[in-house]
Amino acid sequence: MALLLLSLGLSLVSAQELNPRAIVRRSYDMARVSGVWYSVSIASDDMKRIEENGDLRVFIRNIESLKDGGLRFHFLFMVHGECVQVAMVCERTEKDGEYTVNYEGDNKVLLLETDYKLYITFHLRNIRNGTDTNVLALYVCRKYGLGPQNIISLSNQIWGHNDFYLEEVQPKSYLILYMINQYNT
Repeated sequence: MALLLLSLGLSLVSAQELNPRAIVRRSYDMARVSGVWYSVSIASDDMKRIEENGDLRVFIRNIESLKDGGLRFHFLFMVHGECVQVAMVCERTEKDGEYTVNYEGDNKVLLLETDYKLYITFHLRNIRNGTDTNVLALYVCRKYGLGPQNIISLSNQIWGHNDFYLEEVQPKSYLILYMINQYNT
C-alpha cells in the first residue's frame, strides 16, 4: 500500500512539473536534447527483441547532439550476461527529428515528443531480413538528484509480468508511468 501511495505521489509531482505548452513535436532544437537521460519504458511489436537478452533492449545513459547534426547515444546493453557500455552514432536525415543507423538491420530513429527537461520519446523502426519491427522508448531526465539508484521496479509485484504500466489521462497525449524497469549497474 505504501508503494502505491509513493507511486501516486511521484506521479502527481511529475504532473505538476509538466508544462503542456513546453511540449515539442516538430522543429526540434537537438542541442537541447543533449544530456543525461534514463530509460523508463520500452514497447515493441516484437517482444522477443526487447525482452531480457533481446538485441533491441538497451538502457540509455546519455544523448549528444553532434556538430554534423547527428546524435550519439550512450547505452548500457547486456552481452552474454554482462552489462556493457556502447556508443552509437545516428546520422541525420532530411526529415526533422529523424535519424538513421545500421544495427541489426536498417533503422530509422524518430524523435516523437519532448519537453527538453523531463522526458523524451523515440520511435525506432528496424528492418531486418524483410521483417519490420517497431520500438517505442520513453526516457526521463535526472531531476531533484534522483538517478537510477532511486528507482525500484514494481513490474512483477503488482501487475503480474508486465514490465510497465501506463495510465492515459486527459488530454490523451499525456501518460502517468507507474512502473520502471532497469538492470542493476
